[in-house]
Amino acid sequence: MCELYVKADPILYESRSRSLRICGVVTTLRLENQFWDILSEIAAVDGMTTNQLIAKLYEEVMDYRGEVVNFASFLRVSCMRYLSQRRVSAPELSVVRAGVK
Repeated sequence: MCELYVKADPILYESRSRSLRICGVVTTLRLENQFWDILSEIAAVDGMTTNQLIAKLYEEVMDYRGEVVNFASFLRVSCMRYLSQRRVSAPELSVVRAGVK
């Protein structure tokens, strides 16, 4: 089981910073490359750029919660929730993508 995790390409867990504008303020977010890839996929599905998606998520979580203590962690959890939902929606695709089939 551990081989599935330890053989991951190191580029996936390298972090990368991006500057973007959220609510008119330029800020920098640092996430691992794999999370940037997932956010890009979510954005594409929703017909947005990654920066537009992130800004929208920020605005929505602020409207709903009134604060975001750790926005980078929120984005990571959002990515995991997206992957979980995708697995539930199309379980046969998840198995193929994971290389199990």
